[in-house]
Amino acid sequence: MTVVDTTTARVVPWSGSTTDVDQPKPPLRVGVAVALGILLVTGPYMGVNAVLLPARVAEIDPEGKATALAVISTVSMVVATLANIVVGALSDGTRSRWGRRSPWMIVGSIGTAVMLAVIPFVGSLPMLMVVWAVMQLFLNSAIAPIIAVIADRVAPRHRGTISSIYSLGFSGGIYGGQILGAQFLGDVTTGFFALAGLLAIAGPLCVVLMREQSSLDMPPRAFTWSAVRENFTLPTTGSRDYYLALFGKLTIVAAKFAISGYMLYILTDYMLLAEDQTAQVLSLVSLLLMLTAFGMGAIAGPVSDKLKRRRLPVITAAVLIAVGAMFPFFAAEPWALLVYGAIAGIGMGAFNSVDQALNIEVLPNPDTAAKDLGILNLANTGGQVLGPILAAAAIGFVGYHGIFPLAAALAILGAIPIFMIRTVR
Repeated sequence: MTVVDTTTARVVPWSGSTTDVDQPKPPLRVGVAVALGILLVTGPYMGVNAVLLPARVAEIDPEGKATALAVISTVSMVVATLANIVVGALSDGTRSRWGRRSPWMIVGSIGTAVMLAVIPFVGSLPMLMVVWAVMQLFLNSAIAPIIAVIADRVAPRHRGTISSIYSLGFSGGIYGGQILGAQFLGDVTTGFFALAGLLAIAGPLCVVLMREQSSLDMPPRAFTWSAVRENFTLPTTGSRDYYLALFGKLTIVAAKFAISGYMLYILTDYMLLAEDQTAQVLSLVSLLLMLTAFGMGAIAGPVSDKLKRRRLPVITAAVLIAVGAMFPFFAAEPWALLVYGAIAGIGMGAFNSVDQALNIEVLPNPDTAAKDLGILNLANTGGQVLGPILAAAAIGFVGYHGIFPLAAALAILGAIPIFMIRTVR
């Protein structure tokens, strides 16, 4: 049986990838679908992770809040690691009339929403860790398939452009979520419910817009131990550049989240702002990060496609993040965080726009794209966890001002493996 590839209006047999010949024009509908999907997943998550979760932890344990947040982040990293590998592999092999990715998007987003709605009723740190870990399982069940859609349905020559569209949704979620979360600092419970509602519609909306083709015609694979190893383990063949991209992404993302993960405490405990000032500055910084990321994100991807270069924009982004991170180190004032937001936002816009295209082009095996991209996405989720863990250590040793040189060093460290990649220009 054949199916219609709706991105090209041609009748073609089932395929797990798309070539330049098959796709003369950018598949804009697919780009819009993944952008909206990632916006409605990362936005509510970031509103909770960067604002509401720290506020809830502070309510439960005001004295040990920094350490408690680091422990919760560590548990999250372990769960996210396993979820990305297992769910990515299961997604690669899913045969359904709705495609390989769609069922996982729906289950993941709705499951995440349910867990967020439970958090306001949790009254102890151990139980909060359990609920947050289950939430991470569902969250990554939604994110890994969304990212894999770009590898499945976008030809190589359009990946920079579609990654730019994706990055607009990602940036809107990352920064817009923090702005939205800040509005609920006075009513944390309502904030959890509101953001859970947005997350519940993420998967279904993405699936409806994307219209993934059926995967029932996907050729079956024999059940062998070799196939199991290939689908559920880390890639080993032709994967040098893949791991360089992984570690570069991990440290660059960790650099950003070392600051954003403790933004609330930086404002209250380092800059000593009152609650109303904190909410105002947090919203302004997030808005700056979002606007600069939007502007650069819309430009960097198409330019990268035209120049056929992926590494240079990512390396430049890392340097900008490092420069921006040092301003609050020298001045414990709100204006320094605003400067950080402007400079680092430009860097993160370029990074988010081009990095996803770079990731796809270093994949060792397109048949296991979701699993391998899921592992690469660990650099996102892992960086979101690693950054606050390292920041907590810096706070413990030297105080809050230690976060900023730490973030700068992580960003520069991340540029090194990206520079060492050989197979991508």
